[in-house]
Parts: sequence; C-alpha cells; structure tokens
Amino acid sequence: MSRVMEIDKAIRESDDRWLKTKYNRAIYVIQRALALYSIEEVAFSFNGGKDSTVLLHLLRAGYFLHKREQNCASEDPKDFPIRTIYFESPSAFPEINSFTYDAAANYGMQMDIIRSDFKSGLEALLKSKPIRAIFLGVRMGDPTAVGQEQFSPSSVGWPPFMRVNPILDWSYRDVWAFLLTCKVKYCSLYDQGYTSIGSIHDTVPNALLCNSNSSSSEEKFRPAYLLSDGRLERAGRINKFSSSVCGKSPALSNGLIAGDLHKNRLLTASVIAVGDEILLCTVEDQLGPSLCKKLHSIGWSVSQTTGVQNDVDSVAEVVERRSSASDLVFIYGGIGPLHSDVTLAGVAKAFAVRLAPDEEFEEYLRQVVGDYCPGDRNEMALLPEGITELLHHENLPVPLIKCKNVIVLAATNYTELQTQWDCLIELSRSSGVLAVMKPYVLRSLTTSLSDVATAKPISKLCLEFPDLHISCYRESLYGPLVVSFRGRDQARIELAAEALRKKFEPGAFAEINSS
Repeated sequence: MSRVMEIDKAIRESDDRWLKTKYNRAIYVIQRALALYSIEEVAFSFNGGKDSTVLLHLLRAGYFLHKREQNCASEDPKDFPIRTIYFESPSAFPEINSFTYDAAANYGMQMDIIRSDFKSGLEALLKSKPIRAIFLGVRMGDPTAVGQEQFSPSSVGWPPFMRVNPILDWSYRDVWAFLLTCKVKYCSLYDQGYTSIGSIHDTVPNALLCNSNSSSSEEKFRPAYLLSDGRLERAGRINKFSSSVCGKSPALSNGLIAGDLHKNRLLTASVIAVGDEILLCTVEDQLGPSLCKKLHSIGWSVSQTTGVQNDVDSVAEVVERRSSASDLVFIYGGIGPLHSDVTLAGVAKAFAVRLAPDEEFEEYLRQVVGDYCPGDRNEMALLPEGITELLHHENLPVPLIKCKNVIVLAATNYTELQTQWDCLIELSRSSGVLAVMKPYVLRSLTTSLSDVATAKPISKLCLEFPDLHISCYRESLYGPLVVSFRGRDQARIELAAEALRKKFEPGAFAEINSS
C-alpha cells in the first residue's frame, strides 16, 4: 500500500468517529481548492509545527484522492506536488529547522525558503510565481484566525491571494488524534512538553506538563499530547527568561515562594443567567446562588453574577467581557430551538465565529428528541464553529458544551444542575476540565474603627498578601467593620490576620469566626 493511502486507511479504520468527520471535512476543502486552482496556482505554508504537519499529510492524501477521482492516480506521487513556503527565521528553534528539512527530504517537498521578513518575501514570491491560493494550518483560537473562514481572501495590506484553511475547525485534541492515529513524525519538541511553538525568545515548555520532582533540580515534562485542556495550548508562550516554569524560583514575597503564588492564586469564575423571565422576576433564579456555592466548595472565587435578556448582542457583550476577565464562565438559560433561545448564538458572536452544524451533537439530540427537526437540520445542533468541545458523561443524555473557557449548562432546575455538576466534577478527575482545589479557609476579624482609619492599612495589606482575598463589609450602616480573609492556605491567613493586628493598637480587632 502506498504511503499516502496509509494515512487515509488509518483514519477510515479508526474508531474515532469525530476524527473521521474532521478528516472528511478537511479533505473536502482541499479537493475543492484543487478543483478551483491548478497545481501551479496553489502553495502550502509550512512552519514545522504540529498544525502544519497535520496539514502536510492531509494535503498528501487530498491530492492523491483528487487525482484518483480524475482517474489520474494509480500510485504514490514521487514528490509532494504542492509548492511549499518556509520562513526560515534566525529565532526559530533548531529542532524546527531540522524537522522541516527532514520532512522536505522525506516527502520531496519543493521548498521556497524566505529569509527576509515574511511579508516582503511573500510579495516577491507571488510576483515571480503564479500562486493564487495558499493552504494554511490556521485553527480557531489562533491569534490570526479571527474572522477567517475556510476560504478567506488575504488581509488588507498583504499581496492578494486566497487563504485556504482546511483545519480551521480542528481542536487541539483533533490535531493530536490525527498525528497519533496516523503514526506520522512530528517535531521532537512536542515530546519535551512544548504545546505551542513560537520563537526561542517567547516559548517554553507548558508548565501544566511539568513532572515536578523536589529531589531534583532538573525539570522534566510530559509530551504535548497529554495536555488535558486544549484551551491551555498556548500557556507556554511566555518570556523565556522569567522564573522557572516548574515553579522553582527562589524569589520570595512576604514569605510566599513565587511558584506558590501561581499555585495558590484565586481562580475566578463568572456566572451568567440568560432569560427575560429572570430579569422580569417572573421566575426566581435558583441556579445562580447554587452554582456559586458549588464553585466555592471546590476553591473557586465567583467574581460576578450577571443576568442578561434574551438578545444575541446582549449575550455576546457579556460573554466577551466576562470570558476575558475570568478563568471560567458558566452560562445557563436560553438553550433550545425557541426564538428566545439565543445563548449559543451569543457565545459564537462573542468569539467572532459562526454557528455551524455539529454532526456528533446532532446524533445525541436525535436519541433524545427523535428524528424530528424543525428544518433541514436540527437547529439545536448548531454550535459555535471551531471552538466547541463536547463534554461526555454516561449520566448525561446530551454532552455539555464548552466553548473556550465558557461552559454552557442546560439545567433548568436544581436537580438538573446537581446532575450536571456531579458529571463535571467526575470529568475533572480524568480530563481537568474544571480544577478542583481545596475549599477556602475563611477567617474574619471585627473592629469599631472607622473606614477612614482602616482604609490605607488594609489596602497595603492586600498588596502584601496577593494570594488572599481580603474583603470588608458592614452588616448595618453604623455597625462594626468586618474584615474577612479567604484563601486555601491556613498558615497564610493566620499570617495576614496577625499582620493586620500589628498595624493598629492592641485589641483594636477581635475574632468573630474561624473556619
């Protein structure tokens, strides 16, 4: 069997139904492009990374299948027929360059190497060659992917060409499923904990893959394909000359090791309720308070709860704002086929993507509601394209929906919320979709001092203990001031409480509770 057909055969024989769907969609885009443009008019931008490695093999398979449909292909093409553009940067990892040239030799790639800046080099290349379309390994979630579709003209200010994006809707999980299923070579850096590779100046191994070993100063990392949350793919894109990625920096801050500051930082969540009935007080929102309590019980801090009307733009505005300010966003209400069910459309608009049919989700829906669809397709199976991850659990008739850092809950009452929450917690143990941490420790002190007398010292205290949440409130206008300390480290809370006492006369603060 030809090497190209081994790729197609591996996918066809795989049990991964979702990967097959993504593969077929990508092959369709490739074949469509090859039908629109001659082989001399297309090019492939290769950078040695995992996404472009996937695209390399998809193009090999797509070209072969395209020629076979035209009755022109009976065996493997000797060389990769599509012109390949490679930008050789002085700040590229040596492993990237080595892998790229090895791939070029193995697959007979016709390389056009750009050594000037990429834009100028591309302009010169397009002037000398009849290239009209370029295949790119862009995926939703990439900084350059906003507003792009599978066929998108080049941006203003760039030379004119058609950007062809066969894997635009592929997730991090899809990329690794393909590479591992097809058993193709990829850059060795991915086996050293790198999950997204830029330049040598801004890329380090992903700290989430670090195998910490207190008995050794050497940092070791698990392979990239073991990263459980693809949303954190770019977590290694940081300043390479900052503190140790495994948190072994010797820097101290008020008794707190810098690595512990990251470990103990407060993870924040936002809760969004969608529905005119909640804003009009037609029904009482019981899910929001319950969800806040559940998040607090696993060490999360809720930064904001918001109610929003059944309007796409309103939902999009809130989701966009809260997703950039919080580690996770939970949104419920407005899910279904009714005219007022606008939540998923709002989430899609917040991330500048469109709603597109999801075949896997539609299959689950058919098992629940039967084959009845209100249109050509089940409109409830339209999900934000390229950013959606389905969270499966045997106790859920339909998977939960996760779009980047937004989790969409389908619960309408407390019982349904409890079921979905229990499934989320169980999934977190295997996939890390939701970090489960120690519950918060709470300690409160009270004083009769005025706000004016306490404001500045407490503000300084907050700077001294950035890992703790320190809040102040009064139960009545003229009642005593309560200062609360919340965090996961009992010793740190004791230290902060003692530091506050020392800023005032003895006896100025009294204990009111401890938990």
